[in-house]
Amino acid sequence: MLLAINPCKASRKRTTSFGIRQEKATDMTITRLGYTDMHTAGEPVRLVTSGYPTLSGASILDKRRQAKTDYDHFRQAMNFEPRGHSGMYGVIPVAPSHLEAVIGVLFTHHEGYSTMCGHATIAIGRWVVDQGLVPKTEPVTRFAIEAPCGLLRLACQVEKGEVTHVTFESVAAFPFARDLAVDVPGFGRIVTDIAYGGAFYCILPASRFGLDFFTTSTDDLVAAAGALTDRVRASITLDHPEAADLGFLYGTILTDDAPITDESWNLCVFAERQIDRSPTGSGVTARMALDHAKGLITPGTTRLFRGISGEPFSGTVRGPIEFPVTDAVTIEVGGQGYYAGEGHFLIEPTDPLGWGFNLAKRFGEVRN
Repeated sequence: MLLAINPCKASRKRTTSFGIRQEKATDMTITRLGYTDMHTAGEPVRLVTSGYPTLSGASILDKRRQAKTDYDHFRQAMNFEPRGHSGMYGVIPVAPSHLEAVIGVLFTHHEGYSTMCGHATIAIGRWVVDQGLVPKTEPVTRFAIEAPCGLLRLACQVEKGEVTHVTFESVAAFPFARDLAVDVPGFGRIVTDIAYGGAFYCILPASRFGLDFFTTSTDDLVAAAGALTDRVRASITLDHPEAADLGFLYGTILTDDAPITDESWNLCVFAERQIDRSPTGSGVTARMALDHAKGLITPGTTRLFRGISGEPFSGTVRGPIEFPVTDAVTIEVGGQGYYAGEGHFLIEPTDPLGWGFNLAKRFGEVRN
């Protein structure tokens, strides 16, 4: 059922066990979507807080499929223009299917639905505590949330009643392919690694494209990363031992050439050439798992990573775990989310652009 409300008329409200306020409409003329905007290291996190239909899937992946199939216009309304932009990122809180989780989450971006998102998980950690979905405990509040990739255990530092830092323990992270040679149109043969940190990424220094990470324009870095992603998607089959839904290449992470003992900068280009402003939490996870498999770091090692906003995430190897893939480990990733706004979006039934649109690259696309 599409939940809608006329703002001129009253509605009855209730709060579900997982923190989304549902509104029973008394008039079906205007769709009203509540939201809270946050960001982590500059990467947006738009949480839907009311107006989204209840998803009935038994598992979190069932709910993800249902959202894609039946309710994708809600994602477009929240992420696309005129309310969003090409770099928007979103979260749909849902009822969890895992007994340990206090909440389930679906991650949305401009192209679709990801399986994991570290920057959003960090923001969600603060939001869950502030919403009172778990008892606030100082100095650390611990709980778990369920993402499409699996259960994530969070630790929120709390000082004087405020969440000041959030870490999460990743799902099993592992290398998928090392030193894979790929013929990339326009760039020749490029050697890359592929690793999983809740999502699969190609990971390699920009210098392998003949590009200086710090002086090359962002547009050129994105073009190189996107070309590699396209080629690998077309030529390499990825698989995950737990679910077929997890077996796809999410994007490419280009890095600097910093020594393993120094902090490192990277650019994550995911989905359809969307740029992560943050260092990318699932990317940090994948990078640390890959370096551990190469013998470059040991359990307990912590490293700082920075994305294009310049704000850091930390990554720490927790240690090896039993998993049906070689060199699987868990990684602890840390950062801090901040509030940016809250309110309601209105979608008028007569608005031809009400459910969102993408900015065209040429006028011919609009005319046709």
